[in-house]
Amino acid sequence: MDGFLLARLFGEWLFGVSTLVSIINPFGTAFVFQALTRRLPRQERRHLALLVARNSFVLLLVSMVLGARLLSFFGISLEALRIAGGFVVVHAGWTMLAEEPRDAPASNGAPATSQAFFPLTMPLTTGPGSIAAAIALAADPDNRGAAGGLLFASLSACLVTATVAALVWVAYRNADTLARWLGPDGTLVATKLSAFLLLCVGVQIMLAGGESVLARILADAG
Repeated sequence: MDGFLLARLFGEWLFGVSTLVSIINPFGTAFVFQALTRRLPRQERRHLALLVARNSFVLLLVSMVLGARLLSFFGISLEALRIAGGFVVVHAGWTMLAEEPRDAPASNGAPATSQAFFPLTMPLTTGPGSIAAAIALAADPDNRGAAGGLLFASLSACLVTATVAALVWVAYRNADTLARWLGPDGTLVATKLSAFLLLCVGVQIMLAGGESVLARILADAG
């Protein structure tokens, strides 16, 4: 790989990682993860963090490589994805915000891994906003039709998603450590603040989808 391609790969990696990390905010969402998994033993919670990171890697990679084609195949628009996903995020944020702090009850025997994909990966970690961003990042016309363009785009997508997934794993794995540093009161404040921000993110995602739909309706009417 020559210097130009290497510099371009680094630029796309840096832009992709910064874009997705700013949307996912793994270290902020770690408090949400901690709140939803606080009843689990530490070892089980760390295993769950690894599963969420793995799922996030796969979901983001598929979104970057095949996302636009899959949405088109099922007849789903990005607007519909944003509105539906935003509603789920709003519900999760409101539930956490309204929940009263209480002692952890005994485990009901349900496997912790049942939470790994829904809701911890989708939509709380890798939600409609990050999926839409991943699809947009991959929609680079310079990569289409160029020699080796598909290979270059796939390599860039792998590097970006692997880096983001690694950051998610580090943040979620150490969520309990952050909670211990802050103490019970600090953790409660951080959790409620994260829940409120999550609620705002969900509303913003829904508004973005609704705005696009309204703009399309007005354009068709005009």
